[in-house]
Amino acid sequence: MIETGVVHGRFQIVHNDHMRYLLAGKERCRHLVVGISNPDPTLTRDDPADCGRSGAMANPLTYYERYVMIRRALTEARVDPAAFSIVPLPISFPELYRYYVPLDATFFMTIYDEWGRKKWEIFNAAGLKTEILWEIPFEEKGLTGTDIRRRIVSGIAWKHLIPPSTHMLLRQWGVLKRLRDMSMMEKQ
Repeated sequence: MIETGVVHGRFQIVHNDHMRYLLAGKERCRHLVVGISNPDPTLTRDDPADCGRSGAMANPLTYYERYVMIRRALTEARVDPAAFSIVPLPISFPELYRYYVPLDATFFMTIYDEWGRKKWEIFNAAGLKTEILWEIPFEEKGLTGTDIRRRIVSGIAWKHLIPPSTHMLLRQWGVLKRLRDMSMMEKQ
C-alpha cells in the first residue's frame, strides 16, 4: 500500500461519483490528501481544455464550504479523519504545488476528456508520480457537478445523487437559493 496519495477536484457539490473517486484513492494509500482545485478566484485560470471550469456558476461554493462538505462526506463514509487531509490545490499553477501537497505522494487521477489528459501532462511535466484510476469516455462518466447544479436550478430530482451530509449542508448554507439566484443573474 502506498503511504500518501493525492486526489484532486473542484468538488463543486460533492456527489456520489466524487465519493467513488475519493474512496478509490483512499483504498490505495494510508493517508489521502484531497486537493481542492480552484480554491479561490485568484488561483483559478481559464484553460482551453475546459473553458467552463473557471466561471462563477461552475464555482458557486467557497473553499471552506467544499472543505467541510468533503470532510463530512468522507467521515460519513466511515473514513477515519486522521487518514485524510484536505488542502487547496491550484491545479493551473504547478509552480505552487510544493506549497500545498507532498510532491513525493502518488497522484491518483481519472481521465474523461481533454482536461483530464492535460492535467496528467501537467503532473508528469512537474515530475509527479501519477496513477490513473480509470480512463473512460466523457459520455460514460456518469455524474458531474454541472449536472447536480443544473438539476437543483431546474427543480429536477437530485438528492439521491449526493451524500446525505452534502444535502444537509447545501440546505444549511442556502446554496439552493444561491444557485438559483446565480442562474437568474446569468440569464439577464
